[in-house]
Amino acid sequence: MQALIVIDVQMDFCEGGALAVPGGSEVVESINALMPEAGAVVLTQDWHPDGHSSFASQHSGKAPLETVEMDYGTQVLWPDHCIIGSEGAAFHPDLDTARADMVIRKGFRRDIDSYSAFFENDHATPTGLAGYLRERGIKELTFVGLAYDFCVAWSALDAAKLGFRVHVREALCRAIDADGSAAEARARMESAGVTLG
Repeated sequence: MQALIVIDVQMDFCEGGALAVPGGSEVVESINALMPEAGAVVLTQDWHPDGHSSFASQHSGKAPLETVEMDYGTQVLWPDHCIIGSEGAAFHPDLDTARADMVIRKGFRRDIDSYSAFFENDHATPTGLAGYLRERGIKELTFVGLAYDFCVAWSALDAAKLGFRVHVREALCRAIDADGSAAEARARMESAGVTLG
């Protein structure tokens, strides 16, 4: 069985949002069209408490897209976004959330960010998604959503490491592309055996 994993199609990542990904809302209609073909549909949702440690506002003298060293490694700093219960954290209103079998919320621990649908940024603390997919006998995953070079790529890479067959539908993703991050993410996914296209 194959699952469609829809990454972070939320208002703050779409045009006008706090961390808008160029063209973010353009993918919604095509993602909806893929859902009936999937054996399961999982949505992820960035879900940060106010004052999350990944927000540039929490680090004196730092601006969004600068980095800091955390206990778990280098962390890119972001504008305040996807704050729990906010309009920005809501799914895009046109996304067909009724088709979701499961919603994974990530980034809700104040002191660690979480790009991947499978692990927090320490690469050790699981979200529970892998167990859910295995319990359902799902071995093949298709990833779509926002942003290609961060949450989509990290999720796809973790899925490949966990032994799933992984496909990223690049036309149904959009990238932040900070300092070549999209090309770097693509190269890492290719090296990991992720099918791109």
